[in-house]
Amino acid sequence: MKIFVDGKFYGERDAKVSVFDHGLLYGDGVFEGIRAYNGRVFKLKEHIDRLFCSAKAILLDIPMTHAEMMQATIETVRVNKLRDSYIRLVVTRGVGSLGLNPRSCKKPTVIIIAATIQLYPAEYYQRGLDLVTVPTTRNLQNSINPAIKSLNYLNNILAKIEANNAGMEEAIMLNAEGFVAECTGDNIFIVKNGTLFVPPLSACALYGITRQTVIELALQHGFKVSETNLTRYDVYNADECFITGSAAEVVPAVKVDGRVVGTGKPGPVTLKLIKEYRALTQISGEPIGK
Repeated sequence: MKIFVDGKFYGERDAKVSVFDHGLLYGDGVFEGIRAYNGRVFKLKEHIDRLFCSAKAILLDIPMTHAEMMQATIETVRVNKLRDSYIRLVVTRGVGSLGLNPRSCKKPTVIIIAATIQLYPAEYYQRGLDLVTVPTTRNLQNSINPAIKSLNYLNNILAKIEANNAGMEEAIMLNAEGFVAECTGDNIFIVKNGTLFVPPLSACALYGITRQTVIELALQHGFKVSETNLTRYDVYNADECFITGSAAEVVPAVKVDGRVVGTGKPGPVTLKLIKEYRALTQISGEPIGK
């Protein structure tokens, strides 16, 4: 595997960052998880757009242009001779002192890794996930805004630990008002009477690129979509439930907090959107080339 670090490619053993990098010391940085399918990087522009927005929010000056970042991402997939891959793009604050002050960091570090990933076993896409609501509350917008895809993921990790302790793969996180925000690494949808309902971004949810893609696909195929505050009651009594994310894609959820959702099997709307999403990934994206 060849890993991009600050403009050069290194083998796995030689791809390193300093122990004084503030990404390591303080979680000071931003990242993106991107997928490539069938020789194309899916929604690359949208991911790089979000990367730059996250960086702007934390006053991190990425030492590459938008076009250079796109090209470096494509080149990383190409040099690893991958047609289907998961890409992790990381920009840290860079090397600095042991103090918190970001001014001590003179140059950000850019890392791009292209590998393979399967977030959930294949059978989960066929039979569905069980979810559990966890006590850890999603970050508030005026603390670490969930819109920022930052390296500080402890909020999500604590929720994931609680899910693991409950014997579950994924958890639902609520916001401070008790409304459904999102899962630990994915956005969440429910279906009721043929309409898709999804928590609004103001509910402390990530500006999900897969979330937006699914909304667009649903509208194209005649479904109504409503962005509205949801409670656990709404999820329990939904006809269908599913989660979305770049790594996970679209995954059915069939039980929440011990309550069976709908029939307890992936529903027709969910299955339709899984099919349409997978079809789109095979024909859309920035070509990797040879």
